[in-house]
Amino acid sequence: QVQLVESGGGSVQAGGSLRLSCTASGLTYSNYFMYWFRQAPGKEREGVAGISFYGTARYLDSVQGRFTISRDNAKNTLYLQMNSLKVEDSAMYYCAADRQFSLEMPPKQIDYWGQGTQVTVSS
Repeated sequence: QVQLVESGGGSVQAGGSLRLSCTASGLTYSNYFMYWFRQAPGKEREGVAGISFYGTARYLDSVQGRFTISRDNAKNTLYLQMNSLKVEDSAMYYCAADRQFSLEMPPKQIDYWGQGTQVTVSS
């Protein structure tokens, strides 16, 4: 079965950095666009960044210039480098895979999800 396993979350002070990773198995990695979504308590899940197999990336406006999404296709691994973190970036971060490329895609339409990794940014 398909598995997306995230790692790298944690607690950091505002202005700090974290790097999230997501390793995929059970799917043909080249067929999927890969995403990072996040969900804060009481808020809807939102697309943070997405990337095509060939490296074309898209970002949520509020993270543009601070976050970088990348993927290692040889290792079926997705990354999110998060710099200059803000308190409002605190959320559960989810890795996702889908055959369509849209950050605005409703979460319920996403093909596969990871279990999530918590990111907490303190002031």
